[in-house]
Amino acid sequence: MELNKYEKARLIGARALQLATGAPPLIEIAGEMALNPVSISFLEFERGVIPIVVVKD
Repeated sequence: MELNKYEKARLIGARALQLATGAPPLIEIAGEMALNPVSISFLEFERGVIPIVVVKD
């Protein structure tokens, strides 16, 4: 099932918040990306490794 832009933003934002509060990244990161949780969470979303599920009614 395809996510709409609002669901994608919510998912990436929730994961970025987790990363900002100390959660370990689920992908290998290098350089300046380690300082930006939003970029990391976006890459995790693109690779399909974010451990959050969206349930649609």
